[in-house]
Amino acid sequence: MQTPIYLALDFPTGEEALHFLVRHSLTEVPVKVGMELFYREGPPIIHQLKENNHPIFLDLKLHDIPNTVKSAMRNLAGLDVDILNVHALGGAKMMEAAKEGLLQGATNTVPKLIAVTMLTSMDEDTVQTDLKQPMELAAYALHLAEMSKAAGADGVVCSPHEAASIKAACGPDFLTVTPGIRLAGSDQNDQHRIATPAGARRMQADYLVIGRSVTAASNPKQAYEQVIEEWNDYDNYN
Repeated sequence: MQTPIYLALDFPTGEEALHFLVRHSLTEVPVKVGMELFYREGPPIIHQLKENNHPIFLDLKLHDIPNTVKSAMRNLAGLDVDILNVHALGGAKMMEAAKEGLLQGATNTVPKLIAVTMLTSMDEDTVQTDLKQPMELAAYALHLAEMSKAAGADGVVCSPHEAASIKAACGPDFLTVTPGIRLAGSDQNDQHRIATPAGARRMQADYLVIGRSVTAASNPKQAYEQVIEEWNDYDNYN
């Protein structure tokens, strides 16, 4: 079974990302490619990572009118990555169009379509003050998850703290992909709704996305293995 832990390759260039993986013997680990790296390198970085047998979550968070997202997803589907995502805030019709684009463009297995609920950098004050959203953050994330499922998404990106309620509402097969993962003692950085690998698993996360706790560690290989250990032996960790 594939390790359900995606390492965020938040590097400015493909050369640095690939060098990091080789240097630290992170062979064939699942990776997340976000905007910074993809906008610099484009599809070639995906091809290189696939040649090295890395499962890939392409994290571009599409958010546009339905037809534009459909066309973009049709093109991205041909990259044959494992997971692609959109912003749930784009609405049900946009997500339905995204799914149609994936089905039309896939040449092999159809990538999982995941919808971003609320970014883990957001807190209650951001939601209510900046977004003027009267619902509490957790309730709004749940609403977005239910809308995403109805629109054909395979799961959502959410904080670990919302995963259990989303599972209860959307069913056990609806995927919860959780960023904001930190090993004990790691810096919180710009994230608010965070958890340890063990905590996230207890909160019913299906997949983790972890970045700086590994990439900024003095021994990234050891740090990544620690994430796996905490995930697998979650009853014995905080």
